Formats: sequence, structure tokens, C-alpha cells
Amino acid sequence: MSLRGLPVALRDAVFARVAALEQAGFMRRLWARDTALWSDTPEAQAVAGRRLGWLDVATAMRPHLGDLVAFAAELAREGYTHAVLLGMGGSSLAPEVLRRTFGVRPGALDLTVLDSTSPDAVRAMLDTHDPGRTFVLVSSKSGGTIEVVTLEACVWEWVHAQQGERTGRSFAAITDPDTSLQELAGGRGYRRVFTNPADIGGRYSALSLFGLVPAALTGVDLTALLDHADAEMRASGPAVPAADNPALVLGAALGELAVRGRDKVTLVLGPEIAALGGWIEQLLAESTGKNGRGLVPVAGESPAPTDAYGDDRVFVALSVEPLPSVAQRALDAIHSAGQPVLAERLSSRASIGGQFLRWEIATAVAGAVLGVDPFDEPNVTEAKEATKTVLDRAEREGRLPARDAVATREGLRAETPRAIAERLRSLVADAADPVAWAAALAALAQPGDYFAILAYLRETPGVDARLQRIRDAVRASQAIATTSGYGPRFLHSTGQLHKGGPNTGVFLQLTADHRFDVAIPGRPFGFATLIDAQAWGDFHVLEQRGRRVLRLHLGADPERVLDSLAAAIARAGRPAATR
Repeated sequence: MSLRGLPVALRDAVFARVAALEQAGFMRRLWARDTALWSDTPEAQAVAGRRLGWLDVATAMRPHLGDLVAFAAELAREGYTHAVLLGMGGSSLAPEVLRRTFGVRPGALDLTVLDSTSPDAVRAMLDTHDPGRTFVLVSSKSGGTIEVVTLEACVWEWVHAQQGERTGRSFAAITDPDTSLQELAGGRGYRRVFTNPADIGGRYSALSLFGLVPAALTGVDLTALLDHADAEMRASGPAVPAADNPALVLGAALGELAVRGRDKVTLVLGPEIAALGGWIEQLLAESTGKNGRGLVPVAGESPAPTDAYGDDRVFVALSVEPLPSVAQRALDAIHSAGQPVLAERLSSRASIGGQFLRWEIATAVAGAVLGVDPFDEPNVTEAKEATKTVLDRAEREGRLPARDAVATREGLRAETPRAIAERLRSLVADAADPVAWAAALAALAQPGDYFAILAYLRETPGVDARLQRIRDAVRASQAIATTSGYGPRFLHSTGQLHKGGPNTGVFLQLTADHRFDVAIPGRPFGFATLIDAQAWGDFHVLEQRGRRVLRLHLGADPERVLDSLAAAIARAGRPAATR
């Protein structure tokens, strides 16, 4: 990746950082698995030492390829036409990238990733798949992730209603050794259990069995994928001079620019590899967003005029084909305006195999530059624990906890911590309009902040388009970076950054009425209660950490309210206090 797109002063700073890393023997020590690169405490070093297997995973996976291809062919011969992967975070993002990037080879299985506890999303999967022709992959490193456990129980019952005693033949697990999922799979008679090496963290597992098993089912050329990873391993090896080492240079650039205030890593991806953005987002956010520091990945922003961007950005452009003309013109203008741009053309879509490894190494480098451990996720458990507390209370009392609503109208609610309620009240003309409260939230942002949409909604094209319009309106009015994620998926991704990273986020949580519920076998609650509890727990932890957060409940017609919100933000413009 070329540094020619950096202004001279920033380029010199990055080169100085690269030289310092070379003098410290960073790459030699990384490949030797020297955990002192990130921490001087024995506890942290022990954790890192158990999570470096991704460095040579491409080599370790070679012996598995024949078995994976044969397994996929076996399922196709037996009449399976579709596969559903039940996973979350590291176990679901890479499979989704590969499915969206490569499509489905003729005769292979079409893959759907179900990583949502929205009852609408669960019901949509059940209604559009045939349980007699759908193979189910249950994927979890720990084996005990609540989303995966509850989805497995639901989908198992769905298949069992048709298949009876043969249900296990339609299931396989991907997990670490000796997990509760491995035990469950044995007890239920799963067709296969794929046991992944235990020394690979979830977000670093793209080239392990977590990524390769589902990719095999869709017919991805696994050999080509690993060939590119091998090439990247050689290019970024310990003997390569630092200035010629692409992964080291990328990590040094991201880390050094963040130290200098440019921590918004804005991804400009060609449409053919656009799905890679979600994977990079998790890798950067969950790895570096802690101890009040971190990289803020910005994926999926639409092109904008140069004055929409602050001086907290670095742009990373990747594509196989030339970028669409609109995106390229915007990128050229951004570069001409003095913004730092890192750009590279990839040789083929299979180059994603090399990009997986490059970004993993770069993240390890950036973590060292920022002074954070890229292999733990200390704040992820907070939302999980808060969710469990809420579910336990709901079981006892028969309802979720209530919050004070600062505005209500037409069945809508806006809820916010009291610490920022008065600041918002001064910006709202109509105190009885929840949409006005949500629109005013963006005005709390200052230069260097980012606006994050936390959507506990079913992902649909209509909702996607409206969230994008809200992002565009916020950026136009405030000139700040924007992000968007669907819950509970982002809890296993950017959730770590939201709670453990710098307090520069302004958060809009979105919830809506549920048209129906879907039962969870063996639980006293359904998916509607589960996702509501996850939203409540997420809000609670953000509030406890002093984040600027507001919840807008969209009622029964979320798309209509989202349209109103985008229009309200656009009308508000940029407040005088923040111009």
C-alpha cells in the first residue's frame, strides 16, 4: 500500500515510525510470538500468547482443504441446496464477506448468515428456507454465546419437526476444543464437529475453519484464498525490510496517524469487495478500542464534498476494479484538499485471502503504536452481563425495566440519561416530539467526534437506505464521521470501541415494536424479549460510561419515523455553536 497519498509531513512521521519499529525488531519479534510487544504484565502476555495462531494459519489449514471440499460435495449430492450459519462476530463476519464477494458456485450450497436475534429476522429465515434441504452450521469459538445458543435451539426444533431422528445429519458445529457446543453436538448427533485451533481469537479467524468451512459449502476456491495468504505471509515476513513490508507499513500508518488525531479510518472499497468493510470494522474496533484509545473504522459512508470531512480522517481505498467514477472523483478531491489517502488495487477477488492476513498484522502493529493490547476485549462482557441481569429481572417480574421517557408522541419514545437531557432540551423547540430530540442529538458532537447509529432492527434494504440518509444528514450538518451497526451484531464488533475507546462517540439507539415473537425452546422468553434486553443492556452500559446516548423507539412503522428523522436533521443544519 503506497504512502504517496499522504501529505509530506504525515508521510515523514509514518516513515519515522516504521524506522522505529524496525529498530525495535517488531516483525522479528511478532513472528517469534513475543507477547511483550503489547504489554509488560504476565496476565496480558498470557492472553496474547494464546491468540497468535493466526500468523501461520494458512499453512495449518492446507491439510484440511481436501476434507472440506469433499464434505461440501457430500452435502450437495444428498440434495442440500442451502446452508444457514448461526454465528456472531468473528464466526459470522468472514463467512458473510466470502459469500457476498464470491457468490455461489453452480451446484454448491447458497449460504445465509443468521446473526440477529430480531424475531423478524429469525422468522424470515425460517419462512424462506426448506428444513429438508437446508444444512445448518452452528459456529462459536466459546460455544456459549447467547445468540448462537438460542438460535440453535430454535432452528433445531424447526428442522426436527420435519426430520425427526435424522435432524443431527443436517447440523455441523465449528468451535474450539472442549466447548459446550462440542458437547451439545455430540449429544444431538451432529453430522460433523470441526474443531478449530484454540490459539486463534475470533476476529482473527477468517482463514481458519470458521471461515473456510462455510466458504467450502458455497464453492469458494480455498486454494486460491490460501495462496494469496501465503504470498502475504512471505511479503510481511521477519526478513523483509520494514519499509518494504506492506502489513508493517499499513499498521504503522494507522497507528501514527491516530496518535496525531487522525483516528477515523474511512474505508473506500470497490463494490466487488465492499463486504470486506464489516470485517475490517470489527478487527480494528474490537482490537484497538480500549483504555480510552482506539481506531474508529468508518465503513459504508457515501462520497461527499471535501468540507464534510474534518482533520481527524485517514482514507483507505481498496478495489479490484477501478472505483466507480463518483467515488474516484470524491477521493481525488479529498486528496487534493490535503487529506491522507492510502490506496491499493488488488489483483483479484481472491486477494482477500492476503488482505485478511495483512490487516491482522497491521492491527497488531497499530495496537503496539497506540499502547493497547489488540488481543483482548475487556468491555464486551459488560453488555452481556447487563443483558443477563435484565433477562433475570424480566423472568421474575414479567417485564423489562422501564426508563424515564423525556418525550412521547404517537406511540414513540425518546429516552436519554439525565446527565445530557438538559443539554438536549435547550436545543429542542418541541419538547413533546421524540424525533426532535433524536435530531438534536447530533448537535452535541464536537470536531473529532463520531455519530454512531445502533439499530436494534431487522436489516432490510429499506432500513439500510434510511440509515444511510440519516448518516448523510448528520455528516452534512456536523462535518463528523458516522457509523452504523445492527444489534446485537455490533456488540461483538464495534461495541468494544463504543465502551472502551475514546469518549468521542454520540450514540443513537433505535428500537421498534415487534410484529410478533418467536419462541426460544427451553427459555421462558422469546427473541423479542431477548433483543429488547440486549438493547437495554447496551444503553445501560453506555450510560454508565458517561457516553452521549439517546434511545428512539420507532413504534410500529420504523421506516416512516426514520424518514422523519433524516428530514429533521437536514432541516436543523449546523448549529452556530459548532460551526
